[in-house]
Amino acid sequence: MNILHMKYAVEVARLGSLNKAAEVLMTAQPNVSRSIKELEADLGITIFQRTTKGMVLTPDGEAFVDNARDIIHRIDKIEQAYRDGAHKKRKFSISVPRACYISSALAEFSKNIGNADVEIYYKETNSKKTIKTLLENEYKLGIIRYSENYDKYYKTMLEEKGLTGELVAEFSYVLIMSKDNPLASKPTITYDDLSQYVEIAHADPYVPTLSMSKVFREELPDNIGQRIFVFERASQFDLLSENPRTFMWVSPASQKILDRYNLVQRVCEGNKKVYKDLLIYHKGYKLTALDKDFITALCDARRKFIK
Repeated sequence: MNILHMKYAVEVARLGSLNKAAEVLMTAQPNVSRSIKELEADLGITIFQRTTKGMVLTPDGEAFVDNARDIIHRIDKIEQAYRDGAHKKRKFSISVPRACYISSALAEFSKNIGNADVEIYYKETNSKKTIKTLLENEYKLGIIRYSENYDKYYKTMLEEKGLTGELVAEFSYVLIMSKDNPLASKPTITYDDLSQYVEIAHADPYVPTLSMSKVFREELPDNIGQRIFVFERASQFDLLSENPRTFMWVSPASQKILDRYNLVQRVCEGNKKVYKDLLIYHKGYKLTALDKDFITALCDARRKFIK
């Protein structure tokens, strides 16, 4: 079976005649007839019923022609895209955790892409979904974040899935809160101090194959009575700046971000857990010029944000 045979079958079905299809296709009628017979032999079905009124589709033929039309339409779209030069448009895609230094890198990267046509896809989500987007080839690059005690687990999993990982950053979470939060003026903040306040947390700290309840127990202190889960970073900043009773654990933020939202950044005494951000992509994937430009911006941002 080949595309030409499919096109012949679609034209015969549309016109109901071998002769008319041959005229439209600008070929000899025997060529069309022979192609249809070869197609039927390859598929093991009868596509057309030959009648005195012309070529009539059988039930199997109707199903085949419907699929053939769809395939031909897709091929035509691909051919048109290449004729129009759409394939020359550069694309960049990355799925990342929510972090100020990464979004800052995106902003700097966007300033330096020049005048060429380009499409940039930037998705903020958890590590589980980032890995999924790479495995399904939705995104080319990803950054995953995990606690260092999961280091062996993640490295083994990446190896099994044919992905490679490069360390981008290591850090401990800090607290951010409104300048009007009573804790902002304390010289030292402890876990017990936080128990009377409202924690803002991202709602999807998944670790693949581990239950969400277990991850929450390990990642979030148990002494917090009030917690607001959000997905969007914009929501977290609105809550933190408007409600002086809120706080959030985050990767280090820049003073520029803190000033923009009237926030302060503080260290919590006793918080020793270290997190890692890994850049991941398929083994054998060749980094594009856009990929390399983003990675350069990412490294610059990391040096500014994470000491």
